Amino acid sequence: MFSKTTYINRRNELKQRVGAGLVVLFGNNEAPCNYPGNAYAPMRQDSSFLYYFGQHRDGLVGVIDIDNNNEYLFGDDIDIEDIVWFGSVASVADLANEVGVANSAPMAQLEVLIGKTKTSGQKVHFLPPYRHDTKIQIMDLLGIHPSQQKEAASLDLIHAVVAMRSTKTAEEIAIIDRACDVGYLMHTTAMKLCRPGVTEAFVGGQVDGIARSYAQQTSFGTICSQHGEIMHGGPQMVALESGRLLLCDAGCELDDYCSDNTRTMPVNGKFTQKQRDIYQIVADCHDLALDVAKPGVKWADVHFDVCRLMTDRLKDLGLMKGNTEDAVQAGAHAMFLPHGLGHMMGMDVHDMEGLGQIYVGFDEETRPNLEQFGTNCLRMGRRLQEGFIVTDEPGIYFIPALIDDWRSQGLHTDFINYDLLETYKDFGGIRIEDDVLITKDGCRFMGTKRIPYQPDEVEAFMEQ
Repeated sequence: MFSKTTYINRRNELKQRVGAGLVVLFGNNEAPCNYPGNAYAPMRQDSSFLYYFGQHRDGLVGVIDIDNNNEYLFGDDIDIEDIVWFGSVASVADLANEVGVANSAPMAQLEVLIGKTKTSGQKVHFLPPYRHDTKIQIMDLLGIHPSQQKEAASLDLIHAVVAMRSTKTAEEIAIIDRACDVGYLMHTTAMKLCRPGVTEAFVGGQVDGIARSYAQQTSFGTICSQHGEIMHGGPQMVALESGRLLLCDAGCELDDYCSDNTRTMPVNGKFTQKQRDIYQIVADCHDLALDVAKPGVKWADVHFDVCRLMTDRLKDLGLMKGNTEDAVQAGAHAMFLPHGLGHMMGMDVHDMEGLGQIYVGFDEETRPNLEQFGTNCLRMGRRLQEGFIVTDEPGIYFIPALIDDWRSQGLHTDFINYDLLETYKDFGGIRIEDDVLITKDGCRFMGTKRIPYQPDEVEAFMEQ
């Protein structure tokens, strides 16, 4: 938690940006795993509620009445039976005071306040809900069916939250640096454990344990698989095999902020020449993004710079052919890179994605291309600003089903050498990912320690 002044200042800025009306920010409740008393742990608070109200307890709603210059924290104090099981906790009034909110009340009073607001015609602003219990609460309070709530969410509030949360302050950056240092421990642990006979599940479980031991939790479900061509392949109870590649994509959540890194390593500690050739292309694409990313540059332009370099280098190996610019414009490169170069990161690993990617990663100047395969998965395209934190995560994947599908349709035969591509169907995939802060003149890695990623560095670390 930051200082009381931080939350007061954030709410005051939000009032100025939204302008008028009643802002309602819903906190999260515990989510049952398989019955009400067995909840997923730890309980994860809503990020925007945390940003403005700072409290982690479940069952809270924060309200900012811009027109009447009032702020409220609604929630019910726990009773003696809960105290027996979970211990004493601060009252809702104490929680409100900790973040500079003058008014607190039981949850039932929120309905009374909303009723007065509807009677007076005051506009109610809320963000797109993503949990079903919140959707039911909104329906009870405002009479808006869950199927209509995404469209009814306040664009004024969405734009204000995105503008504020996109640019990280020095105190936020310091926390993310620490989270990335935990990420270093997670990924170097994977490299130390990676060897034939060890299971994907064991490596993935140990990586998760590092996050739980040095931070609060993982920032998303850990990806740890010899099938790196599967974008979100979870760890399985299968043994690692010599000659294969293990892709580990994992991050932690520390003090409400995330890390997100990916490394790909040879199971036996040594790349084959074929693996090294592809790996080096990905590493060079990763470094190209670091060279060109700076304030004022469109992230979409960085993405396509990477795509052009990747295409050139795949042509050198004979996997692609033809004119590079034509190939990229046609989307042929998406055979090998079917996702975007990276995404915003902060309190959420895909920061604010729940508010609508078109508002987070794009703006009036830069619009998404939803028609072209691969390009439609570009989560971030807008111009970079100082204080943004983005992921730099190029990859090359050999997806057998995609190869067969495109070849059967005769797609991009002017740019793809399908005969040679057939010999890569058992290759897997390679991705290298780091978190990058946009600075005044360029960018820098997040964290104080660099996870090895150049091929010689990876081999040397694994041998050591």
